[in-house]
Amino acid sequence: MKKSNMPQTFLQRLSMLFMLATMVVIAGCTTVKFSYNHGDTLLYWWLDTYVDLDGDQAAWVKKDINNLFQWHRQTQLKQYSAILTKAQRQLAGDVTQADLLADYKEVKTYTEALAMRAVPDLTDLARSVKPEQIGQIEKKFNKNNEDFRKKFLKGDLEKRQSARFDKSMDQFELWFGSFSRDQKAILRKASDARPPDSEIFLAERIRRQQKIIALLRKVQTDKLSKEATQKEVTALMRDMLDRFEAPDRKAFFDSYVDATSKYILTAIKIATPEQKAHAQKRMQGWIDDFNNLAADAK
Repeated sequence: MKKSNMPQTFLQRLSMLFMLATMVVIAGCTTVKFSYNHGDTLLYWWLDTYVDLDGDQAAWVKKDINNLFQWHRQTQLKQYSAILTKAQRQLAGDVTQADLLADYKEVKTYTEALAMRAVPDLTDLARSVKPEQIGQIEKKFNKNNEDFRKKFLKGDLEKRQSARFDKSMDQFELWFGSFSRDQKAILRKASDARPPDSEIFLAERIRRQQKIIALLRKVQTDKLSKEATQKEVTALMRDMLDRFEAPDRKAFFDSYVDATSKYILTAIKIATPEQKAHAQKRMQGWIDDFNNLAADAK
C-alpha cells in the first residue's frame, strides 16, 4: 500500500481490525466474520481520513489493502484460532499470570509479522504523499491528540483513573458480559494499581507522529529512491515495535505489562461460572469465524 505516513498509527489500526479488538471497534457486531469481511473498506476509509487520498492513490491503495488482507486471511487466521482455543483451555482451568504473559508475547509476534509484511506497501505510499497531504496528516494527528487529552488527561487523578477504568470495562464486558457492583469495585482497585499511563502514552504517541512526519518530509525533500525509503520505513517500524525495550521506557512498560496482566487475571479469577461460559461461547464464535474465513481463502 503506498504509505509511510504512519507506521505505528497504521499498525494500531491494522491490529484492531485483524486482532480480537475488531469486535470492540465495530459497535454491536457479534462476529469476527462480518467485521473482517468489511475490514479492507474500513481500513481504506480510516486511511483516507488521514491522507485525503487522490484518485490515483485510491486505486492502488485499495488493491494493496485487499492483497494484505488476503495474505492475512491465508496465513494468519489459523494462528488466531489456535490462540483462542488455548485461551478457552486456560479459562476452563487455573490460568496464571505467566500464561497471560505468554499469550501476550505470542499475539505480539503475529502483530509484528503483520507490520513487517506491510512495509513495502507503506514504502510506496510514503513516496506518493504530497506536501498538502503531509499537512493533512499532521492536522489529523493534532486533532487526535486533543481528543486524547480531553478523554484521558482532563481533571484530577480520580477522573483520569475512572476514564481508564471505563475503557477497560468495555472490553471486559465484551468478553464476560455484565459485572456486578461488587465485581466492579474489585476491578476498579486492580485498575488503579496500574501505573499512571495517560501522559506517557500521549508522549509516545507524539513521538511516533513526529518521526512519521519527519520521515515523510525526508522522503519528499531528498527524493529518496524506493530502496532508500523502504530502509527508512523498516527502521521506523522496528523502532516502534521495539519501543517497549527502549532504555528510557523499558522500566515503565515492564511495570505496565505486569500490572495489566494482573488486572486481567483478576477479572478472570472473580468471573462467575456464567460469565466464564459467556466468554467461552464468545471465543467459540470467533474461533468458528476465523476458521471459516481461513477456509474461504483457499
